[in-house]
Amino acid sequence: MPVLLRETAALMLAGGPRRVVDGTLGLGGHAGELLGSDAELRLLGIDRDGSLVRAARARLAAFGTRFMAVQGSYADLLEHMAKAGWEHADGVLLDLGYCSAQVDDPARGFSFNRDAPLDLRFAPEEGETAADLVARLTEEELAAVISTYGEERAARRIARALKEALPRTTGQLAAAVSRVKGRGQPERIHPATRAFQALRIAVNGELEHLGRFLRRFHRALSPGGRAVVIAYHSLEDRMVKEAFARLHTEGLGTLVTKHALRPSPEEVKRNRRSRSARLRAFALKAA
Repeated sequence: MPVLLRETAALMLAGGPRRVVDGTLGLGGHAGELLGSDAELRLLGIDRDGSLVRAARARLAAFGTRFMAVQGSYADLLEHMAKAGWEHADGVLLDLGYCSAQVDDPARGFSFNRDAPLDLRFAPEEGETAADLVARLTEEELAAVISTYGEERAARRIARALKEALPRTTGQLAAAVSRVKGRGQPERIHPATRAFQALRIAVNGELEHLGRFLRRFHRALSPGGRAVVIAYHSLEDRMVKEAFARLHTEGLGTLVTKHALRPSPEEVKRNRRSRSARLRAFALKAA
C-alpha cells in the first residue's frame, strides 16, 4: 500500500511534469497513480529487487511505452536516465521504506514475527546476508553498527549476545535481543526492532546509497523540477533535510515543504507501516 499517495501525487504533478523517475519502484503503487493521473506522463522506475521490477512491469503493462523499469539503485539515477535517453526529469521520487511484498515473504527475513533465514537483503544476489554480517564483524564493530544505525542504547550488550548466539534465523536474533532488552522497561515497539533496522541498513548500504543520491539528484532535474523523498527513520530524514536545506542555501532551489509532511491519523489506521513516514520536497530553481 503506497504511503502518502495523495500528497505525493499532488507534489509531483504540480506544473504538469512529463518525465518522472521513481527510484524506489516496488510494486508500482506510486508509479501507477502518477501514470494514471496524466496521459502524457512518462515514468522510469528503478528498484534494486529484480522480483519487484518484474512484478511492476506486469502490473503496469497497460501503460505501454510510457512506463519503463530497470533493476538497479536510485543512487545511479543519472546513469539509468542516460541509458533511457533522458537528459533531465521533471520529478524524482523516493520512498525509502521497504516494500510490503518483501516483508510478507518469509524467505527474505524482513519480519521477526515469523522464523526465517536472517537475510535482509533488498537484492538477494547482492552481498552478504545479515547472518553473515553478524558472524564476520567483531563485537565492537557490531555494537557500532547497532548503535549508529539503530540508535539503540543497549547496543554493546546486544552485540555481545549476538556474537555468543551467532543467529542464523530471524527468530534466533529476536530471541537473543529480547533476552537482553527484557531486563528493562517495556517498550512500544518489539525489543528487536532497532537491531533489525541497524542490520538491514548495514547489509544494504542504505545510507551510502542515499548519500550518493542526495549529492547528485539535482543534476537530474529539469529547471523547476521537483524531488520528493519519503523517509521512515531519523537518520534518513536528517540526511534529506540537511541536503535540501544546503541546496536552498546555495540558491539552487526552494524547499517546497517547510516541514516534513506526516500521514493523517486515517492513513495510519489503514496502514500501520506508514506511521513513521516523513515526506520532504525540493524544487530546483526555474530557468
